[in-house]
Amino acid sequence: MRAPFSAFSDQEFRARFNEARKSLRSANLDALVIVAPEHLFYFGGYDSWVAVNSPQAMIFTSGDDEPTLILRDVDLSLATETSWLNDIRTYNMVLEDYPTRVKEILHQKGLTGGKIGVEKQSYALTYSLGQALEATLQNFEFVDTTNQLGALRLIKSPQELVYINKAATYAASGLVALEFHSRVGVNEMTLGTEIDYALRKAGSDYPAIPTELTSGSRSAGCHGTPRNRIVESGDLVHAEFAGVEQRYHAVAFQTLACGEPSPEAIELYNTGLASLRAGIDAIKPGANVAAVEEASLEPLKALGLEKAAMMRFGYGIGIAYPPIWLETLQIARGFDQSLEPGMVFVLHSCLELPSENLGIIQGGTYHLTSTGLEMIVGTGDCELVIL
Repeated sequence: MRAPFSAFSDQEFRARFNEARKSLRSANLDALVIVAPEHLFYFGGYDSWVAVNSPQAMIFTSGDDEPTLILRDVDLSLATETSWLNDIRTYNMVLEDYPTRVKEILHQKGLTGGKIGVEKQSYALTYSLGQALEATLQNFEFVDTTNQLGALRLIKSPQELVYINKAATYAASGLVALEFHSRVGVNEMTLGTEIDYALRKAGSDYPAIPTELTSGSRSAGCHGTPRNRIVESGDLVHAEFAGVEQRYHAVAFQTLACGEPSPEAIELYNTGLASLRAGIDAIKPGANVAAVEEASLEPLKALGLEKAAMMRFGYGIGIAYPPIWLETLQIARGFDQSLEPGMVFVLHSCLELPSENLGIIQGGTYHLTSTGLEMIVGTGDCELVIL
């Protein structure tokens, strides 16, 4: 029987699982112990944030066994609501040892040693949990499969794009609320609340990252969340937030001014636009991610502002759970990846001048097609809005 709140057909989930098993075999691994919540959802259909709170895993070998899902007994109903998996095991967090249960499952699948793939970079795999697993599974070698599995999620299916575009409508509601409620005298906390309310009222699920919003002297902190600060005349206000549908995220940004901003603020905003445009112009199917970021930096180098671009130019977006919404695709220097049609990613120009208490952020969420780049949501290439 199909799970009542499943986001995809069993056929689509099964096809994804088969790709994971192919990837396992190509890497000469004996088993995968998937722990990241985004992968538990993508491959197993299990929608739950609790992987960062209670150990859980999807386990299968390179053979023909059916995958096994192990989770806390208190969370069993969460799995039966959304997952296509039939072999679901539970454990009691107080009375039973999770690593021992994982070992038992592997033994039942015929494995007493070999190479195990696990997402070592996942926030769901704490240092202590990793140590406990390695101590219990001493006959196994642990191999990091974070990027290997993440790569399988980068090209979005038609149904995934439906969810992302729906999430974008929620994010657009947040942009409307940001502009409508921004004014001299408003409290950042109040403004952030109005954005969050607009997102949830429109239908959005909870985001993997809280709404980020700073103003005035705080504007150089692009990762800042709202505080009890009153917006003053001439302040820049910028926000970053996401709409979420079936755990698929669409991220929006905007920087605007309440009252006439300083000439320095206007100049920084326009410099950021030039950087955003240059990076976007370099994007096409087959483009190297490092070359794209290098292109975005050219307008900044000419003005001696390269060091103000402290953030990567872009990153992949899709399924996400707290505490982050980034996929393994990084559009930045130091990475050797190519952009392909079907990818969805966030692009942004983020310039920070801490010594001047000034910063801006622009961009949005984009879909790369065979014919070019399409913005899904965001303000993107937009002149500074002065309220």
